This record gives sequence, structure tokens and C-alpha cells, in this order.
Amino acid sequence: MTKEHAALEKRKIIDKFLMKLTKEDPQMYYASTYEVARSIHTMIKEHTNRLSVDDQALVRHMTVEEIQGLLGFHLK
Repeated sequence: MTKEHAALEKRKIIDKFLMKLTKEDPQMYYASTYEVARSIHTMIKEHTNRLSVDDQALVRHMTVEEIQGLLGFHLK
């Protein structure tokens, strides 16, 4: 898997957790990027076993800062 493909896959996983997070807590829409990233990081740690093996490998060592960076990156 190339770096670009891995980054896109990570972004898809982050987006999935972001949708779940904002559905469960709509007020997170107004939170800082760091707070959202920290919440997503916690969710990933709690739900890793529900992800595919490939997805688990992608997110296993993600940091809050990496998630924050992915949240701030907009695809064209």
C-alpha cells in the first residue's frame, strides 16, 4: 500500500468515526479540532476490534495529532 493510499484509507476511517461522533453528540460540531481528534482517538481505541485487520493495522499507532491533521486536510 502506498503512502497516499494509506492516507486516504485512514481518512475514510476517521470520517466514519467523525460521522458517528457527531451523530451521538451534535455539540461536537462546535468543538475544537483537537477535542474532536481526541474523541475520535478514544473511539478508535475502544472499537479497534470491530475494524478489519487491514484497518486495524492502519490506525493502531495513530496519534491525536495525526487525526487532527487528517481532520484539517480537505480533499479536492
